[in-house]
Amino acid sequence: MSQDRLIKLACSNCKRTNYWSSKNKKLVIKKIELKKFCKWCRKQTKHKEIKK
Repeated sequence: MSQDRLIKLACSNCKRTNYWSSKNKKLVIKKIELKKFCKWCRKQTKHKEIKK
């Protein structure tokens, strides 16, 4: 069985869910944090992994 799981990424400013991604939960233990474009803030912001 594959260990890749879907995760949600939410903007750290407006807290809106903008992206879905997958990660291997066996290899990556920490929560993912990426710099992505938020269409509501209209700028690049940090997006953090949140609960489903």
